Amino acid sequence: MTVPSGAVPQHRPHDPELVLKQLGGSWHWALGFALATLVPGILVLVWPDETLHVLAVILGLQFLVAGGFRFVRAFSHSSEGGGRLAGVLIALLSLLAGVLVLRHPMQTIGALSLVVGLLWLLSGVLTAYVAIADRWLLHRGPLFGLGALGAVAGIVVLCFPVESAVALTRLLGLWLVLLGAFELVMAFALRSATRHVLPTSPE
Repeated sequence: MTVPSGAVPQHRPHDPELVLKQLGGSWHWALGFALATLVPGILVLVWPDETLHVLAVILGLQFLVAGGFRFVRAFSHSSEGGGRLAGVLIALLSLLAGVLVLRHPMQTIGALSLVVGLLWLLSGVLTAYVAIADRWLLHRGPLFGLGALGAVAGIVVLCFPVESAVALTRLLGLWLVLLGAFELVMAFALRSATRHVLPTSPE
C-alpha cells in the first residue's frame, strides 16, 4: 500500500521503541511486575522447610523475571534526566543478580544476603532517582516511595545479618511481599492517573 505524499506518519506502525514505551507505561505491565514480586514472596513465606538452595532458586528466578519487566518499563521513561538509562541499569543489575544466584547458588547465608541487599539498595536508589529526574511520569510519588522502600529493604538485609536459613527466608519473603504489595498499589495508582490524563474520545 502506497502512502500519499502529503501524509507523513509520526511513528512507524511497528516501531520497537514505541511498542516498548506503550507496553512499559501501561498499568497492566505494572500489575504483572507486582505479581511477579508478590507471588515469590508468598511462596517463600508459606513453603514449609525450604532450604537455602530453594530460596536461592526462587530469588534467582524472581530477579530474572523482574529484570525483564524493568527493561521494558525503562522505555516508558523519557530520555531527559537519565531516567531511561537508570531504568535500563536497574534491569541489568536485576538480570546479573539472577544469573549469579542461579548459576552459582549461594552456599552461605552471608553471600545470599549480600547479593540481595546490594541489589535492593542500588535498585531502590536508582528508582528514587528516576522518580525525581523524569518529570513526565504520571506516578512519581508512588515510584519514589517504592524506591525508598527498596533501599530500606537493602539496608535492613545488609546491616542486620541473620544466622539461620529459616530466619533469612522469613526476612526476604516478608520484604518481597511488602515490595510486591507496594508495586500493586503503584499499578492501580498508574491506572487511575492514566484514566484522568487520557482525553475523552469524541462521540
